[in-house]
Amino acid sequence: MEDDSGPVLAAIRAAFGTSTRLSGLAPDLVVTDPDGWHRAADLTGAGIGLLAAAGQRHWPGPPHVAAALSWKAYSSWLAVPVAFTWVAAHRVARVAASDVLVRFDARPAPICLGLSRAGLESGPPADEATLRRVLLDEHVDPLLDAVQRTVRLSRRLLLGSLAAGIAHATRHAVRVVPGASPDAVGTLLAALGVDQLVEWAADPVGQITVRRRTCCLAFTLPEPRFCTDCCYSAPQRARV
Repeated sequence: MEDDSGPVLAAIRAAFGTSTRLSGLAPDLVVTDPDGWHRAADLTGAGIGLLAAAGQRHWPGPPHVAAALSWKAYSSWLAVPVAFTWVAAHRVARVAASDVLVRFDARPAPICLGLSRAGLESGPPADEATLRRVLLDEHVDPLLDAVQRTVRLSRRLLLGSLAAGIAHATRHAVRVVPGASPDAVGTLLAALGVDQLVEWAADPVGQITVRRRTCCLAFTLPEPRFCTDCCYSAPQRARV
């Protein structure tokens, strides 16, 4: 079977300048030593407290705000292999919860994600139904159920962070992959049923802008922060 990791890692390197030192992802996406890492599947049970605690350490505030920001960080990094595998390799990334590992003591990011070695092997050909099954049914939906058992957060707010993560990751992928179409942003969002949670547009030269339609709650922190794609206006915005 053809190895998809080459074009995916090359595209990530072109977009971010590196594939080995992104703060929220394991080097070259793969976890080579599982010591200190947790399976994402374990977070759908009692392990969900690790996700909330990581947010509380990094974003002091009410528990539901810390949980919302933890999920925002988690879903933003999870979106990178999803978008880059789709755009650069025309396949669905192996990001079921059984293939993803999570670390909560990495620095500087409060949450770091990586794939098992099997997770970076060739995934199935790009198909919207398969993407939805792997990412939502086998990872995101059970994890959000666990989050909502611990704090009061709406599904719309949580999925809004996933939508923003997918849109931004796809925007970066489209920028560096030759021949890629900005329409990939809309394709992925629609496939996941979250296309109503962000606004996106491409100008005549293909530059893509993204704006959220939901809030990650960063503005409610003791020291309010506003994301660059925030659905609220602010005189000065600080990246979260």
